[in-house]
Amino acid sequence: MTTTVEAFLKGVEQRDLRVGIVGLGYVGLPLLIEVAKAGFRVRGFDVDEEKTARLESGESYIRHIPSKHVASLDRERVDYTTDFAASVDCDAILICVPTPLTQHREPDLSYILHTADQLGPHIRPGQLIVLESTTFPGTTSTVLAPRLSTLSGLDAETDFHMAYSPEREDPNNKDFSTGTIPKVVGGLTDVALRMASAIYRTVICRTVEVSSCEVAEATKLMENIFRCVNIALVNELKIVFNEMDIDVWEVVNAARTKPFGYMPFYPGPGLGGHCIPIDPFYLTWKAREYGVATRFIELAGEINTEMPNYVVERTMLALNEHEKTVRGSRIILVGLSYKANTDDVRESPSFVLWKKLEELGAAVDYFDPFCPEVPRTRDHPRFAGIKSKTMAEIGAGGYDAALIATGHDHVDYAAIAGSVTVVIDTRNVAEGHANVVKA
Repeated sequence: MTTTVEAFLKGVEQRDLRVGIVGLGYVGLPLLIEVAKAGFRVRGFDVDEEKTARLESGESYIRHIPSKHVASLDRERVDYTTDFAASVDCDAILICVPTPLTQHREPDLSYILHTADQLGPHIRPGQLIVLESTTFPGTTSTVLAPRLSTLSGLDAETDFHMAYSPEREDPNNKDFSTGTIPKVVGGLTDVALRMASAIYRTVICRTVEVSSCEVAEATKLMENIFRCVNIALVNELKIVFNEMDIDVWEVVNAARTKPFGYMPFYPGPGLGGHCIPIDPFYLTWKAREYGVATRFIELAGEINTEMPNYVVERTMLALNEHEKTVRGSRIILVGLSYKANTDDVRESPSFVLWKKLEELGAAVDYFDPFCPEVPRTRDHPRFAGIKSKTMAEIGAGGYDAALIATGHDHVDYAAIAGSVTVVIDTRNVAEGHANVVKA
């Protein structure tokens, strides 16, 4: 165990450190694998005993992370636990826990605070604590650092060290992975920045040092607000162009041929994932403290939040064209995950569509080859355990409509279109069939 900055930096150079990763989900697990591959001893922490047990047996529970990547790690240098007292042996601890919103769209820091409560009594001098969870500017310095200082009886600027480095994970991205996405790093002190950058520099292709934790926290929010606002724009254009009988997908594909001054964004049934539907509201909430109205961000949020209602309305109209009503119709929801070719259902608009259609009287099943069974979610627990239908069941199921919410590759959309009365396509993957309505 290192206790001085010099010993820490030497330990980084010689890979003679133990790095703790708290939260072994879509961010923490790939980060753990990269840190282990870089040669460090690694200890993974999670409150879910099933997760740590599966990892101990060399098994991955995230579809796009093959079990072989877990099984290939050196078991003499990698271990997993639910016992946070074991964090005392770690020289650096990287926190990768969720930061959702409350029902009132305010920041929910309960996972961060619970982690602080678990780690705080075991913090020792010389340790580095890095928060990676997306949050509002000031969380590291005014929320996490004081709490850890109180619980440990140590000073976060002199006794131990704190930094912030936002995760930039994009599940199943074919072009970029954890190790190839540059890492922004801000420190509570210059010493903390040096220590955090030293670790990440050995794991990630490039580190980008900024002047403070607040700048690093704001960077993550800016990245996701940029996406949120542009997706809202194209979602609104989708509605406008539909009234003009113009295909927004054709417009986007034509516009993207411009080699400068334009970046393509695509419409959909609503926002999903842990970042884009949530992060903008962290800044909106924090801005109120300074008396600033974030009108642009809030408008984008309203547009994106309304998209499931628009899709349901298009579904009603599509069924009506075939002399059917939503009430009493059998609908197959195609795609449960928020993103194509993953099993990630966090904040997926598919759940909202499912709930709204059932409330209107439809009988809804789902098909998703990446999600054979609905996992338990915080906002939609009643769907947990329901199993995906198969293509054979769709073919024989007598469904009135198929609502495509996720555009997975290698799905036979032609077969689906041929098995139902009407297809409502929110992802432009079933084009070319007479019974397809775009939404």
